[in-house]
Amino acid sequence: MKVCFVVEGCYPYVMGGVSSWVHSIIKMFPHVEFAIAAVIADRSYRGKFVYELPENVSEIYEIYLNDKDWITETKTGSMSDTEYATLRQLIMDRNVDWDGVFEYFQKKERSLNDLLMGEDFLNIITALYDRDYPEIAFTDFLWTMRSLYLPLFHALVSEVPKADIYHCVATGYAGIIGCMGHYLYGGKLLLSEHGIYTREREEELIKADWVQGIYKDIWIALFRKMSQVIYDRADKVISLFEHARELQIELGCPPEKTQVIHNGIDPLQFDNIPGKTEEDEDFVNIGAFLRIAPIKDVKTMIQAFSVAKKYAPKLKLWIMGPDAEDVEYARECYDYVDYLKVSDIEFTGRINTREYIGRMDATILTSISEGQPLTILEGYAAHKPAIATDVGNCRGLIYGENDDFGTAGILTHVMNVDEIASAMVFIAKNREKARAMGEIGYKRMMNRFKLSDLKNAYTKIYKQFGEELGLEWQE
Repeated sequence: MKVCFVVEGCYPYVMGGVSSWVHSIIKMFPHVEFAIAAVIADRSYRGKFVYELPENVSEIYEIYLNDKDWITETKTGSMSDTEYATLRQLIMDRNVDWDGVFEYFQKKERSLNDLLMGEDFLNIITALYDRDYPEIAFTDFLWTMRSLYLPLFHALVSEVPKADIYHCVATGYAGIIGCMGHYLYGGKLLLSEHGIYTREREEELIKADWVQGIYKDIWIALFRKMSQVIYDRADKVISLFEHARELQIELGCPPEKTQVIHNGIDPLQFDNIPGKTEEDEDFVNIGAFLRIAPIKDVKTMIQAFSVAKKYAPKLKLWIMGPDAEDVEYARECYDYVDYLKVSDIEFTGRINTREYIGRMDATILTSISEGQPLTILEGYAAHKPAIATDVGNCRGLIYGENDDFGTAGILTHVMNVDEIASAMVFIAKNREKARAMGEIGYKRMMNRFKLSDLKNAYTKIYKQFGEELGLEWQE
C-alpha cells in the first residue's frame, strides 16, 4: 500500500503541530510506503527539511505556489470550446467541472504566463466583471484575478505522485492536489483537517492589510470553492473534535462522511522526565512550546507576562521553539521584550520538549487560531495545567467534553492581556491548585487522547481502504 500525504506549509519544513502529527502517523505504519506532496510558497524552501524523513518515505514532491513560468517558450494557444467552458465555470463559479479542470492543466504542458495574459482569460474575467463587479476599476480587478488564480494554476500543473490513498491534511491547495491525484490515478481520498482551513483563511483575509474591500470577499469565495471539491470527493473526512466536525458540515461536507479522531500523545514519552533544577526552584515557570509566528500571538503573551510580573515577581516565561518561520516577527518579539524592559523571559530556540516540560509549572498558548494543540496534551502527559486562549478545541481540553474530571487549566479570550496576566498570577499564587489541575489534565489525556487510540483509528481506516482496493494489509 502506498499513501501520499498532501500537506501545505508544514511537514517536513516546519516543526510542531500538524508536522508532528504527520511525522507520527508515518512512523506508526512502518510497513506502509509514504510519499509526500508538499505545497510550499516558493523554491526558497526547496529541500530545507527540519525533520529526518523516516525510511518508509519513498519520495517527496515539492509544489510551489509562487514560481516562475518554466515553460515560457511553450504557447498555450487558443482553447477549445470545451476547455473555454471549463475555465469559465471555474472562474465564474457555476457548477465547476473539476474533472475538466484537472484534464486541462494535466494533459499537456502549459505556459501559465501565456494563459493569464491571453485573450481567453481576459474574456472570462471581463464577463465576470460585467456580471458582478462593474463598480470597481477594471484594471485593478484584472490584475487581482491574475494574482488570485496564479497559485491555484501552479498547483494544477504540478506533478502528483501515484498512490493508493491520498491523505490530505487540509482543504485548499492541498485538497486540490489530493483530488487531482485521486482523479488521475484512482484509489481512495482521505481528509484529516486539524483546523478548518476555510475559516482560518477568512480570518486572515478579514484582518489583512494587503487586500481591501470587495477583494477580500473574492479571495474568500475562491477558498470556499477549493474546499468544497474535496468535501464532495473525499471518501472520509476527519476532524479533531466535534465542533470542527459541525463546521465542516456547515461548510458543505456531507455528514455521513465525517468522523472525529482526536490527537494522541504517547504518555510513556513523558515518564521519568527531568524535573525542576535547583535554579528553577526560585521561579514559577510558565512554558510556551511553540514556533514563533504571528498566529501564536507571542507579543500578547510577552505583554501579559510583563503585567503579571508586577504582581508575581517569581514568574519566569520560557518561549521554546524555532524562529525561522517568520524571522521579522521573531525579531519584533525580541525587541518588544527589550522595549518593555521585562526580565525573566527566556528564548531557547528549538528544544526537545521532554527535556524542559517537567521543569514547568504550567504551559501557555495565546494563539489566535488552533486546532487541538498537541502542546496542551503534552503538558497534560507531564501533569502540567494549561493556560490557553479560547480557540480551536482549547475549551474542550481544559474544561472537558463528556467527562467529569474537572478543570485542567485556565481559558482566556484572544488577545486579552489582563486575562492572560491574571491566569499567570493565579498559577504563581495557587501552586497546589495548579498541581491539581495538572492531574486532571493527565486523567483527561489518558482517557481520550492516547497515541494508541489514534493509531487504532487510522489503522481501521487504512485497512478498510486497502481491502476495498484489494490490497493486503500488514501489521
